[in-house]
Amino acid sequence: MNDHKQRLTPDQIAAANLVGWEQVEDTIQAEFDTGDFATGLRLLNLIGESAEAANHHPDLTLTYPSLAVTLSSHDIGGLSSRDVDLARQINEHAASLGVEHA
Repeated sequence: MNDHKQRLTPDQIAAANLVGWEQVEDTIQAEFDTGDFATGLRLLNLIGESAEAANHHPDLTLTYPSLAVTLSSHDIGGLSSRDVDLARQINEHAASLGVEHA
């Protein structure tokens, strides 16, 4: 799964074993129970740093007390290894803050 321009199949996404993520059409989505707005904002900022470094930007919705994340590779109209990689990084950021999936 290293070709960032190759569209992944649903089976390939499932095989990636992304804990807490659900494939919905051409996206993968997760919600994190941040417990409070400040923790959600910290998680959002960590995600933003990773997204900028990867030049791959998720859709984020921060509310009290959760953060919803949607990933998709808009340039290929589906999911790519960039989405899988960023989802794993996001899970690591959440774990570092003690945040669990909703």
